Amino acid sequence: MPTLMVQGCTSDAGKSTLVAGLCRVFKRRGLKVAPFKPQNMALNSAVTADGGEIGRAQALQAQAAGLAPTVHMNPILLKPNTDTGAQVILQGKALVNLEALAYHLYKPKAAEVVFDSYQRLVDDYPYIIVEGAGSPAEINLREGDIANMGFAEEVDCPVILIADIDRGGVFAHLVGTLKLLSVTEQARVKGFVINRFRGDIGLLKGGLDWLEAHTGKPVLGVLPYLHGLHLDAEDAIPEQQKSKARFRVVVPVLPHISNHTDFEPLRLHPQIDFRYVRHHEPIPAADLIILPGSKNTGFDLKWLKSQGWEAAIQKHLRYGGKLIGICGGLQMLGTGIYDPHGIEGAESYHQGLGLLELETVLHPQKQLTNRHGTLAFDPNIQLQGYEIHCGISVGKALDQPATYLEGEADGALSKDGQIFASYLHGLFDEPAALTALLTWAGLAVEQTIDINAIREQQLERLADTLERDLQIERILGLMH
Repeated sequence: MPTLMVQGCTSDAGKSTLVAGLCRVFKRRGLKVAPFKPQNMALNSAVTADGGEIGRAQALQAQAAGLAPTVHMNPILLKPNTDTGAQVILQGKALVNLEALAYHLYKPKAAEVVFDSYQRLVDDYPYIIVEGAGSPAEINLREGDIANMGFAEEVDCPVILIADIDRGGVFAHLVGTLKLLSVTEQARVKGFVINRFRGDIGLLKGGLDWLEAHTGKPVLGVLPYLHGLHLDAEDAIPEQQKSKARFRVVVPVLPHISNHTDFEPLRLHPQIDFRYVRHHEPIPAADLIILPGSKNTGFDLKWLKSQGWEAAIQKHLRYGGKLIGICGGLQMLGTGIYDPHGIEGAESYHQGLGLLELETVLHPQKQLTNRHGTLAFDPNIQLQGYEIHCGISVGKALDQPATYLEGEADGALSKDGQIFASYLHGLFDEPAALTALLTWAGLAVEQTIDINAIREQQLERLADTLERDLQIERILGLMH
């Protein structure tokens, strides 16, 4: 079947974006196409219609293709919970936590899952666009590879290699990567794409001519640096944006922060000065503090305290500021987190911030559900999002819920109205919900944004760019 694989010289070279753009270009042309990433390592994830978990980037690529995401678009998702280990999710379901070496030994079993999912997509879609992971030239990971050339060789598909010129050294990246591949893998690379170019393309022509002559492979396109391109990140925290807005929202960058795509509507809001606060950075004064989700809530709670956030939050509340906790952030706000099954590590108990009268017990069975509901303080405001968590929370604070999801109480709203806590990811995605929550937090909302409409606009903008600057017909020819 016509399959094309996009591999990168480095992480963040633009693989996810190129695959999303190609999916939208193909969809525009009436071609039935599906995205596929054999193995992803990311803490930004999405819940599929079939109740599984995949990387957020693949959910966006599915949207670009006009499809509902399925677990087979990303059959292996690795969610790091320590520096050396990760939760292994196979075809949407959490299997086990494995250290890096143990996972390497597990790869033959993982490969079976990868090729099973790929075959299922092939059975349903005439075009498949595959995204690699990291770089194919990572020598230490070549044995048993299922994420890059190992996959491409097995299914016998052509490869496009993409490199980021904004980092510098783009020709070294491309030629060096090619050199480190085997002879058959080199032959599989059918062309190059250079990403994030700024300046006069005429000044690059001599280098492009040299690259094609030196490698015997064509440059299929040079993509410009698209300022203000807002698409869900696979994992990286977006760069800080300067803002003159007076209403400030701050979010701590936890060591295992997950699903920070929750905050894109806030980050892009013209009335908000949104800031991520990283390790050892001073904690600024804010109108609203949000504690995000976490893949290792106990570890991140201890980190939060070590960075001075506990005292900063208490001061923030004394001065009348508002506080939101989402998923792991909700759990941190309680009195304690119990981990009797060792899901997050050896410690079985973590003392919470004690701001809400609730406690959480972590269970092996993960909650994975797409949800609809309303705000508890305004039943007319509709919510749409998803839950991904292992904890079950109980306590008196839950008697005054924050939301109702399919009629069930969720989270907590403190008696003084200053703290809002919910398990719902995507809390700010609906424009009316975004306005209501910002109004609750103290902002006189003059304008709002629709993050779903923005995603569509950005996908169309990206597809326009690819139609103009990529040799689409040649790429289609490679697939046939």
